Amino acid sequence: MNISVILPVYNEEKTINQVISTLLEKVNDLLEVIVVNDGSTDSTGVICQEAQANNPIVHYILLPENKGKTAALKEGIKKSKGDIVIIQDADLEYDPFEINAVVGPIQTGVADVVLGSRFLVRKTSRSLYFRHYMANRFISFLSNLLTDLNLTDVETCYKAFRGDIIRNMVITSRRFGFEIEVVAKIAKLKCRVYEVPISYYGRSYEEGKKIGMADGFMALFYIFKYNLLTSKKASFQSNFTLKKN
Repeated sequence: MNISVILPVYNEEKTINQVISTLLEKVNDLLEVIVVNDGSTDSTGVICQEAQANNPIVHYILLPENKGKTAALKEGIKKSKGDIVIIQDADLEYDPFEINAVVGPIQTGVADVVLGSRFLVRKTSRSLYFRHYMANRFISFLSNLLTDLNLTDVETCYKAFRGDIIRNMVITSRRFGFEIEVVAKIAKLKCRVYEVPISYYGRSYEEGKKIGMADGFMALFYIFKYNLLTSKKASFQSNFTLKKN
């Protein structure tokens, strides 16, 4: 099964070239890398255009203004063609080599969706921000309470999907709401969901970390919205049904 990597990026001129190069070098069965520039104001766009010119499987999309991570992901997912779609952040907090392990359960036919967990088994992980760790655990707990999934890390970037599932999902959240929304909707669809342990090389705010306290409060809102107020019918395109492998 081939893989589409969706790479949303905003002002990541220091890391974007390395991320793209590492994806091309280390990810097996790679069909395409779709880079969505979310209105960057630095040289990120120039670097991405050069990457596209140098490699035919790199596809560059420019959004005219900064609309947030979810908007960038929606655009990239819409353009994707892979049997598997996975998200990769542009800041090197996640090691692209580990994508091979994350997509493994889908490729072997046992999973429909796989999350890369930073907490399932404690692998290489930078120690930063205890308050973020506790907020993540609380958000994961509330999400699990309503989805009846037993996930350790709902806020992880590494989410891999069968392509037909994510391309047919109706995504309506904003900023970092994607993480909560998709978990609620795959639970409604009764997907086979797995977790795989991953490493995490977190950044400080001084180094460019973007998520903030307001996003944490929005996550709580989205947990209730997409689990209690959004139906399964409204979560996917009207003609979509989950086909079991």
